[in-house]
Amino acid sequence: MAIARQALRTAVLLVNLGTPDAPTAAAVKPYLKQFLSDPRVVEIPKLIWWCILNLIILPIRSGASAKKYASIWLNGPDGGSPLLVYSKKQSQALEQKFLAQGKDVLVDLAMRYGNPSLESVLDRLQKAGMERLLVLPLYPQYSATTTASTFDEIFRIISKWRNQPELRLVKHYHDHPEYINALKEQVESYWQTNGRPDFAGGDKLLFSFHGVPKRTLDKGDPYHCECHKTGRLLREALGLTSEQAMVTFQSRFGKAEWLKPYTAPTVKSLGEKKTKRLDIFCPGFPADCLETLEEIAMEVRDDFLTAGGGEYHYISCLNTNPAWISGLAEIAADHLAGWPQLPESPEALALSIQRATELAAKK
Repeated sequence: MAIARQALRTAVLLVNLGTPDAPTAAAVKPYLKQFLSDPRVVEIPKLIWWCILNLIILPIRSGASAKKYASIWLNGPDGGSPLLVYSKKQSQALEQKFLAQGKDVLVDLAMRYGNPSLESVLDRLQKAGMERLLVLPLYPQYSATTTASTFDEIFRIISKWRNQPELRLVKHYHDHPEYINALKEQVESYWQTNGRPDFAGGDKLLFSFHGVPKRTLDKGDPYHCECHKTGRLLREALGLTSEQAMVTFQSRFGKAEWLKPYTAPTVKSLGEKKTKRLDIFCPGFPADCLETLEEIAMEVRDDFLTAGGGEYHYISCLNTNPAWISGLAEIAADHLAGWPQLPESPEALALSIQRATELAAKK
């Protein structure tokens, strides 16, 4: 007689960069300190950087950053930091997607810096009976400054556990067909509502990715190449040429050379050339955040208009686009292969249905 195999609890952990708890200097300072103290993020000798960070950057930048966060903070009972709000919705929608498919998969969200912290969420999953863990960072393009840092922290946390879970890591999905399709749908959906640029008449589309120091490329980080591949695949999916759709890099910080071309100077140059319409989209950010809503949708827009440009269109990130949720589910399913997720008892099935109902009510 066959022996029934016990189903082990499987969890998918989405991880994003992080956000302060409030748009205030008091909340921004510890968040920035944790973020900028990560040696994966800032590769400067520790003692030198400690002095620069604590004596110069944090006292000056915390207040300035707080004002920027305040300009994009979402109000209302379900408001807060856009990055956290949209990432939570992605997590809930992904779990609901699995439940609708009859898969008993826990889905949760953690932030690499700030809250909900990786440690607290992993502890919650462990208490929920997690035995198998798939880590899916919300960074489509791999970088040591983001993806590797996330993996480092997870390894550090579970190194203290007596009973560790089976572990799988999603390194990147910059060229996954479902991810590219979701990006394409997001852009085309915007054009259906706001009109398509006249590319034959000189209008432009920019794909702006977060920048990193050029030395990371020189040391072998594949981020630069993966951003360009995403840009090329998306451009081809939209039927555009390299002259019509360009890849740039934003958020440069400090005096060191970063990946080029830089977004802001490129946009200013297009404004000076009297470009009639410029659309800008940030494919590397699955959820809108400070870098997209304040830097791109506000600061860079002002640069373009002040320089003499015409219409400026910011295309929102994927956020809760159904095509993106389906893409996330497909990416996760590729890496969950071989781990059974079907409920094996009426009780487990009833629990799954109850959780699906609760998630639907929250949505």
